[in-house]
Amino acid sequence: MFIPLLVLRNAFRHKLRTALTILGIVVAIAAFGLLRTLVDAWYAGANASSSARLVTRSAVSLVFPLPLSYAQKIRQVPGITGVAWANWFGGVYVNERNFFPQFAISGAGYLDIYPEFILSEGERKAFLADRTGAIAGRKLADKFGWKVGDQIPLRGTIYPGTWTFNLRGIYDGAEPSTDTSTFFFHYDYLNETVKQRYGRAGDSTGVFVESIVHPEDAADVSQAIDATFKNSLAETLTETEKAFQLGFVAMSEAILGAIQAVSYIVIVIIMAVMANTMAMTARERYGEYATLKALGFGNGFVALLIFFESLGIALVGGLLGIALTFPVSHAFVETIGSLLSGFRVSQQTMVIQLAAAIAIGVVAAVVPAWRAARVRIVDGLRAIG
Repeated sequence: MFIPLLVLRNAFRHKLRTALTILGIVVAIAAFGLLRTLVDAWYAGANASSSARLVTRSAVSLVFPLPLSYAQKIRQVPGITGVAWANWFGGVYVNERNFFPQFAISGAGYLDIYPEFILSEGERKAFLADRTGAIAGRKLADKFGWKVGDQIPLRGTIYPGTWTFNLRGIYDGAEPSTDTSTFFFHYDYLNETVKQRYGRAGDSTGVFVESIVHPEDAADVSQAIDATFKNSLAETLTETEKAFQLGFVAMSEAILGAIQAVSYIVIVIIMAVMANTMAMTARERYGEYATLKALGFGNGFVALLIFFESLGIALVGGLLGIALTFPVSHAFVETIGSLLSGFRVSQQTMVIQLAAAIAIGVVAAVVPAWRAARVRIVDGLRAIG
C-alpha cells in the first residue's frame, strides 16, 4: 500500500504539469489511433474480399467497358461456377458531399456470388421483381434515414438525368468487415435507358465477377479467361478480387506510407515530451531520493518509483486517448461521408495504442531513473540545503 500511495502522490504533486502531460498523451494516442484506423479502412475492401471470386476488366483501363456478350464465353471456362457483372453509376444524392458507391448489377446472379450480403427473402424477391428497384447497405440506409419503400433520386453524372429508384431492401453484412455502404440497382434498367438514349453505347459493362470452385486455381482460371479474349477488340485482365481491390490502394500507396510515418512520429514526439517531464521531476527530487537511500532503500527502489510514476501517467493518458478515439473517429466518418466504408476502430488498433502508451512510459523513465539511482547520498542531501 505504501508504494502505490507514494507513486500517486508524487505523480500529482505538480497537478498542472501532470495534467498537461496527460493531455498531450491523450491527444497523441487518439491521433495515432485515428491515423491507424484510416490506414486500416483503406485496406478494408481488400481484406474483406473473397479468394473464391475473380474480377475481369478491360486490359487497357477500368474506364473502358467490356461487351456484355463476354459473359457467355466466360461461363464456358472450366472452374467457373457463376458469372455476374457490375457497372459503376456515379450518381449524386442531394449534393456532392453525400458520396457513396453505386453499382448497376446483374440481379440474382450478382447476389448469389456475394452471399455475405444478407437480405431477407421477401426483400430479395421485391428487388428482383421491380425494374426500378434498389437495395442499400444498412450503414448507408441509417446514414440517410432511408426505409424500405422510399424513393431514392440520384442525379446522374456519367449518365445524365435524374434517376429515381424504389428502395426494396436493406442488406446487412455477414461479418463486421462486410461493406454495408453500397447502393445496388438493376443493370437492365440502366442498359435499356442507355440504349434508348445513346444507341450502341449499351450492352457493355465495367467488370465481370466470377465465382470459382477452387481458390487455389485462381491463377489458371484467370489466364484461361484472358486467353479467351486475346487479340480481340477488348482484351481482358482477370485477377483475384483482393488483387483488384489492392490495385486501387496502390494508387495512394505513397499517401498511406506518409500517414503511417506521421502516426509513429506523433508517438516519438510525445515520448520526448514525456521524457523531459520525468527528467524535470526526477531532478527536483534528488534530495528526497538521497533521503530514501539514507534510510536504507536501495537504488532499485528509487528507480522503480520513477518507472511506476512514468508508467502510471502514460497509462492514464493512453486509456483516455483510446476512449477518445471512438468519438473522434465517428466525427471523422460523419465529415467524409461514405468514402471509407470500413472505417472502424479495431481491437488490433487499440492494442497497438495501449502498447504505444506503455512504451512512452517506459522509455521516458529510463534516463531519469538511471540518474536518480546513481545520485550519491551526500550530493542529494547537499541539494536540500
